[in-house]
Amino acid sequence: MISDNMQDYLKVIYKLSTTGEEVTTSAIAEGVEVSAASATNMIKKLAELKLVRHTPYQGVELTPAGRKVALEVIRHHRLLESYLSEALGYPWDQVHAEAEKLEHHISEEFEMRIAETLGNPTRDPHGDPIPTREGEMDDVRHHSLAEAPDAGQAGVVRRVSDHSAEQLRYLAELGLRPDVAFTVVERAPFHGPIKLRLGKREISVGNELAQEIFVSAQK
Repeated sequence: MISDNMQDYLKVIYKLSTTGEEVTTSAIAEGVEVSAASATNMIKKLAELKLVRHTPYQGVELTPAGRKVALEVIRHHRLLESYLSEALGYPWDQVHAEAEKLEHHISEEFEMRIAETLGNPTRDPHGDPIPTREGEMDDVRHHSLAEAPDAGQAGVVRRVSDHSAEQLRYLAELGLRPDVAFTVVERAPFHGPIKLRLGKREISVGNELAQEIFVSAQK
């Protein structure tokens, strides 16, 4: 039996693995918000269940079985975010917390009905990809706005980090949401703010916030 807590660990391990960096015990502990000792004990349990592989000093990786569980939970979460936003009118800064409470407790039938009702969406309100029912995930990685092209170049917001409700509210005020087009007006040196043009408006985004916004060049 895979507990809700185990599912949370597998979800965090999957998300950490998409960064391309080694998935360490300390990073997992931070992601699940527990002590390193607690994370170590859980990783051992997951390894015994053959859901992860843990090689000392080489990090943690999901087995195919662990990856399947992680993607199922992520699918539930992101479909719930989309349903809360589109069908129930929740603001995008509230859907993450609500989905966290519900993601472990919906049936496959309910998941299917949500997907059908929404027209089988492929992205959640923050632009994150929704895994398919078959467990496939769009793993295209976009550069952060902090790495955006120089002045004069056009781009499109693809996704934004959803870890902070306050930050999401601020991004909404700025008008920076998935699929919004922009032009880089000016980049201050030494990691200074980036000035963007959104339609007829110009806004400035600090470097720290720019690292939480992921973009692609406009075609």
